[in-house]
Amino acid sequence: MTAPRYDALVFIGRFQPFHDSHLRMVLAALAQAEQLVLVIGSSPAPRSVRNPFDAAERRAMIEAAVAAVAPERVADLHFVPVRDYYDGARWAAAVRRAVAVVVHPQARVGLFGHLKDDTTGYLRDFPDWPLVHQDNFNGLSATPLRESWLAGGDDWRAQVPPSTAAFLDAFRTGPAFAALQDEAEYLAEHRRQWARAPYPPVFVTVDAVVACHGHVLLIQRGGQPARGTWALPGGFLDQRERVAEAAIRELIEETRLAVPRETLLAARRPGVLFDHPDRSIRGRTLTHAFFFPLPLAELPAIAAADDAVAAQWVPLAELRRMEGELCEDHFMILDHFLGLLDD
Repeated sequence: MTAPRYDALVFIGRFQPFHDSHLRMVLAALAQAEQLVLVIGSSPAPRSVRNPFDAAERRAMIEAAVAAVAPERVADLHFVPVRDYYDGARWAAAVRRAVAVVVHPQARVGLFGHLKDDTTGYLRDFPDWPLVHQDNFNGLSATPLRESWLAGGDDWRAQVPPSTAAFLDAFRTGPAFAALQDEAEYLAEHRRQWARAPYPPVFVTVDAVVACHGHVLLIQRGGQPARGTWALPGGFLDQRERVAEAAIRELIEETRLAVPRETLLAARRPGVLFDHPDRSIRGRTLTHAFFFPLPLAELPAIAAADDAVAAQWVPLAELRRMEGELCEDHFMILDHFLGLLDD
């Protein structure tokens, strides 16, 4: 029997959900390596129509599917969750660190994957890992399967392993599924409203990072998308508004922050643009975030208003724990201003 070409292959994906092509890719990788490291992307992240399943659920889907056809290889699977950094170099460095934890330093490591379009350009970020290219099996994509499942259809069923189908059926009976369906319906209507625009829309928003006494001010979203997640106070730019003015307006509208406007203006730092193309499931959305470090003797009063159902001063030490509850890229915006991560 020919020895595997690699000690370990690295396979990066979101696996939302794990489908038949994913399974064939995993089996093809295992045929060429002693170990397979599966990098589970977008971990942690709040549930959304783009990322319905957490890292543990995706791992369970993968292990169950492999166990059904190659039970002797389940122990050769290693799982490493990696968050979305919305920064290619920083994300690639995090992938390397995560893989290094489970792979011997002297191991022969290769990168396994399928170059299909600009969404897989990340495969070029690891030039020292030889790319083991594998064509997509049957042209499957998780997006239409996910959309069919959320719409209540069944045409996805023939394209996923039986264990995945069982998981998806069980998930449909829980409360999280109804919330995802509501978000999917909102986004479908949102797309219909913009379908006749002459160009794909680009939205402009603002966000306020307000820090005081080791706390940061967050609101809980009452509207779609991302209903129920915690977020920075913010919203859309008005037609006749400057972005800095909009940040203060949205901050006051959503939190009733009991701080004079003059104090906010004096504390405000220059804005930072966050413009990653995938930062929002609503579509291409550019946000200008402003930092307000308030030099006050105590936390000022707040009260949720407008489309916020709650407003809260959150200790900085708790933000890491809340990462999976924060809307879209707001954890990374907070990290930019507050240095939450070590890397």
